[in-house]
Amino acid sequence: MKGIPRSFAWLLALTLMFSFAAPAAMAEEDFLQGEPLKISMYYSDNATLPFKEDWLTVKTIQEKYNVDIDFEIIPIADYQTKVSLALNTGTNAPDVILYQSVKGENASLALNGAIVPISDYADWTPNFNARVEAFGLQEDVNLLNLGDGKRYNLPSLFDKPFYDGGLILRQDYLEKNNISAPKTYDDLYEILKAYKAENPDSYPLTVLVGPRVLYRFTMPSWGVSLHKNASSGSSVLSWDYENKTYFPGAISEQYKAYVTFMAKLYAEGLLDPEMAEPIDGDKWNQKLATGSAVATYAYYDQIGGVTAASEIEGFKLNMYPALAGPAGAHHQPKSKTGSGIIFPAKTAQRADFERIVRTVDAMFFSEEAAKIWCIGVEGVTYTMDGDKIVYADDIKNSANGIYKHMQLAFGAGSDVTQMVWVNEREMTKYDENYSLINQEVAAMENVIQSIPPTPKFDDLTAEDAGSLQTPLADAFIRWDDAFVTGAKSIEADWDAYVTEMKNLQIEQFCQMYNDNL
Repeated sequence: MKGIPRSFAWLLALTLMFSFAAPAAMAEEDFLQGEPLKISMYYSDNATLPFKEDWLTVKTIQEKYNVDIDFEIIPIADYQTKVSLALNTGTNAPDVILYQSVKGENASLALNGAIVPISDYADWTPNFNARVEAFGLQEDVNLLNLGDGKRYNLPSLFDKPFYDGGLILRQDYLEKNNISAPKTYDDLYEILKAYKAENPDSYPLTVLVGPRVLYRFTMPSWGVSLHKNASSGSSVLSWDYENKTYFPGAISEQYKAYVTFMAKLYAEGLLDPEMAEPIDGDKWNQKLATGSAVATYAYYDQIGGVTAASEIEGFKLNMYPALAGPAGAHHQPKSKTGSGIIFPAKTAQRADFERIVRTVDAMFFSEEAAKIWCIGVEGVTYTMDGDKIVYADDIKNSANGIYKHMQLAFGAGSDVTQMVWVNEREMTKYDENYSLINQEVAAMENVIQSIPPTPKFDDLTAEDAGSLQTPLADAFIRWDDAFVTGAKSIEADWDAYVTEMKNLQIEQFCQMYNDNL
């Protein structure tokens, strides 16, 4: 979708000049008392973790911070489209939008006045500021500034990245057949092929939610990151880590090799043919639990739920370190900052805008709120034994495992609402095996690459980039699906695909990124 018209942007900017007037001081006791603050909020809903308004975390946070939130729950597959529409029109936007970066179209919209430059209100975000300082993330946060030198979101903050998901595979199958743990994608192919031979009706590698999850975990081992979860936010460009420059990954030889591998899996019945459509959590769970699939790419915390649902004797899933492809063994790129919170421009026109910002800052970034979103409420989900977190018995004994049970039952550990991630605290929700996997990954070379830098577009360039990105992304997804499923031949139709992408100006789009680094 194109950015908002420049004429509207100019008018909006003029209006916001007065809306974003000099901040007035407000003490914490002022915004935590009186009538509850009423705000509307977009929430990105994942089928594997369906939102519940009566989650302990959601109820506790609203009570503690004196806020009444009207959540609009939007399926993750439709979320960015809904956000884009709301920001483009301006009139129907909620007060607060969760789970957002300010890249791609959002950068264009921000520079055209559709999103509040929250860095202008640093005095109103003391808790966010404190977490940034405590984690030593000021430089990382500064990298999120756009071409005008301003930052338009409150990103989630990590004290250190960790390996939370990857290849999940039936360990019992490997042990039964005396097969070594896979180290490369060729190893994985042979495992999938062997399982298919024993189970002809199976599709050994299934997909959670859709191709975006599979792609973000696996593409980096081919040297690209593309599709809806591209680390650049561009869908079609990738970052050359050696030369520190963007290249048109969608038409690269690296992508051609990657999609050739995926097409081979699909053609041989090794890849789930339902991958193009979102596969909900229950359906994905059953595919693994019943043995119609032997492998997937997902998150460690989901293993317990699948295991509990299986009636296969000796059933055992495990997560494995990143597999090596042509470019090495890499996981999805990560940053110490992630998707976070944005305020649509119309929110700043509310008379209680300062209270909104201060409340959001407290309810997501204060130390006490950070603990609630991560581990729930002391005395309910956990107690303290000195400085050690001790989870309630029903949580420790849950078949889903601590992490997943905390998510499903209490809404703790959702990447939509948890804005502060402390590695040591996170590890208390996992078993010893998970810690060992993380140690193994840490010992490997550069498995978790950094997020590529964001170009510093000015408002006009950002708008032009946004207008190029949408048709390029749409064309790429259409061709990618056709290549994987065999509807188009990679060898016979590749040149036609490249020609279409070039006609849609992928090279000019890439040049815009490199010219504005």
